[in-house]
Amino acid sequence: MTDTVVPTHPITWRDVLAERMSSTWAQEIDLFEGQMELARQGKLDPKVFAESRLRRGVYGQRYDNGHRHDGVRVQRLAYPHGWLKGPDTLWDAPGMQRIKVPFGGITPEQMETLADLAEEYATGVLHVTTRQDFQLHFVHIEDTPDLMRRLAAVGLTTREACGNSVRNVTACPLAGVCRGQAFDVTPYAKALAFFLLGHDDVQDFGRKFKIAFSGCEDEACGLVRMHDLGFLARIRTVQGRPQRGFTVYVGGGLGAVPHQAKVLETFIPEEELLPWAQAVARVFARHGEKRNRNRARLKFLVADWGIDRFREAVRAERHRLPPDPRWTEYLADVPAHQEMPRREPVLLDGPERPPGFDAWHATNVYYQRQPGYTTVTVQLPLGDISSHQMRRLADIARRYVGDHVRTTVEQNIVLRWVAQGDLPHLYRDLRAIGLAEAGAGTILDIVSCPGTDTCKLGIAASRGLASELRRRLVDAGGELPEPVQALRIKISGCFNACGQHHVADIGFFGNSRRAGHYKVPSFQVVLGGRWRQNAGSYGMAIGAVPSKAIPQVLEAITRRYLAERRPDEQFQDWIARLGKAQARQIIEPYMQIPRHEEQPDYFVDWGDARLFTIGDIGVGECAGEVVSLFGLEIAKAESLVFEAQLALEAKDFARAEELAYRAMLQAARALLLPRDPDVGQDPDTLVAAFKRRLYDTQLFFDPYARGKFARYLLDRHAHPPDRLDEDVAHQRVDEAQLFIEAAHACDARLAAEEKPLRPR
Repeated sequence: MTDTVVPTHPITWRDVLAERMSSTWAQEIDLFEGQMELARQGKLDPKVFAESRLRRGVYGQRYDNGHRHDGVRVQRLAYPHGWLKGPDTLWDAPGMQRIKVPFGGITPEQMETLADLAEEYATGVLHVTTRQDFQLHFVHIEDTPDLMRRLAAVGLTTREACGNSVRNVTACPLAGVCRGQAFDVTPYAKALAFFLLGHDDVQDFGRKFKIAFSGCEDEACGLVRMHDLGFLARIRTVQGRPQRGFTVYVGGGLGAVPHQAKVLETFIPEEELLPWAQAVARVFARHGEKRNRNRARLKFLVADWGIDRFREAVRAERHRLPPDPRWTEYLADVPAHQEMPRREPVLLDGPERPPGFDAWHATNVYYQRQPGYTTVTVQLPLGDISSHQMRRLADIARRYVGDHVRTTVEQNIVLRWVAQGDLPHLYRDLRAIGLAEAGAGTILDIVSCPGTDTCKLGIAASRGLASELRRRLVDAGGELPEPVQALRIKISGCFNACGQHHVADIGFFGNSRRAGHYKVPSFQVVLGGRWRQNAGSYGMAIGAVPSKAIPQVLEAITRRYLAERRPDEQFQDWIARLGKAQARQIIEPYMQIPRHEEQPDYFVDWGDARLFTIGDIGVGECAGEVVSLFGLEIAKAESLVFEAQLALEAKDFARAEELAYRAMLQAARALLLPRDPDVGQDPDTLVAAFKRRLYDTQLFFDPYARGKFARYLLDRHAHPPDRLDEDVAHQRVDEAQLFIEAAHACDARLAAEEKPLRPR
């Protein structure tokens, strides 16, 4: 009989949440919580912990003395690796939590959970990003595990929302309802997002990796031409039958040096989507830059190699990939993927239209390919929505559209499948909660990154400038001519292009200039980017202007455009015809910096009361430092053995023994994964590979123990205990700690000798 001690404890809210989330997600969050405690105690390398928390979407943010951010007064606390002040102290400075939303799809239940979390853990404000994510600011790190559990219980994750990983997979918010699409890319974007989430082949990147899907070529859609990896929907005819597939783009990206993506393959069939993405990821992981993070994006590898060599490497990698049933399993459900409207398609032809409805209808309503239905854009100035508004919007969504809600890369929310006849009623309901502003997709709909509000890399106040420009444009109201209304403005707080300024008609990115002993907040002006055609071309920078002069610059540019444009001439075409020299002449009168004594307001940024300085700039955490794959994986093993110690202390001996065993498996995986990306996580496969490649070859052998530590794993795997008491559990925990130490020593020897493992 097995002598097992079963702990008794009351059911907690964590138990309730655990029933609603996948066991894998629950284990990952437990693991992160263990790493937090190890970091708090100074037992985990700060660099490893920094990358680990980034891969959970936990992000350090900026603090400025005396500032109020969203009503929260904070003190400036700047630590080199996030919030950890010292091994014996708690975290003092709250940060940012990013939440992934694949393809932007969100449900009313998830919206309510997000509203609750923003109110309980953050500032009561949710921020929609230019990658269709949500962000919560001023979240204390000790709250993040519980926050993650509540998200996981409604199907949302923070995993790999930041860090050197595959970021949120974006897609056109009109996918499935677009009048010009080849087909609905939604199920493909969802399948790829969850296939790559936590996949072994995406754990060893030198920088972040961004993926997008577009359903059509001519509109902005998914912006595939500015992504590391982009998929453009295509249909070709094969033996008289239509076949779905994608044109594949690689090597795009914005940042300080923007690159236009290149065509990797003109067509791959739908069944090749996942393996081709996996092959690209493996080539990037193996050959991408790791030491110089400034050249560690995929765009630099494609540029250095050339697209032909890169294509050849990806094709060879695709040929070598071991088959995976997940590549095609999801395809069986694609034909059945169909959103069902919440209400019948009543036409808009009779109801009284409330004041303001017509202007809102002209800019915020898109007529779907399905007769009788529309998609409505809920414009969020600066991408912000309060908890109260989010809860009310969830109620509105249930009433009119059900689960058919999506975020957009222009920092808005769209409601799909709104019956035309419901539009006046929907407008009244949105107006009641302050979410019925007109101007979506126009010059009023300004996109901005966080800038100096919270970003450590921010140079100038992008949100402050965006708010000021929007205020002036709204005040102009109906006086804005149609060609000006059609323009798009995008603002970044620095050259890193998080505001996507390169693809705007008129873009700005933050920098600074000096005048005597003073610094002046400034913005570089970028003109002529092409938002349509999936970010079809990038704009040109023409000069830096003090931030306080930007409103006049905008007025001068638009006035000249109206005066000189030919009939039906687009802004990009006018800029190309004008040329850089003449474009610069437009802004030159505003580039001059006055003396501080003459115009002191020029030396104060928008939304700030202090004299401008860039001294608050810190180390950016957008991708984190490159940490070895072994370092990341062994940290998980150390967290597991720490959890085992806690279970042992709580006299939960069965859990302690199991966690210690899992810690040894994870340590073995930490050694194998960097040298064999196909090792997987199955215990039998892991142990067999460890024995064949590390034990039998004596690579794991300690000079004194002669393989004793390796036997701890091999023996436990072959012979699980037939009794579980305190002695057995204690012994297993001790063995796991020794095994982990031996794994560290083995990795150091292998690295020093540059000794590869034998081929399988």
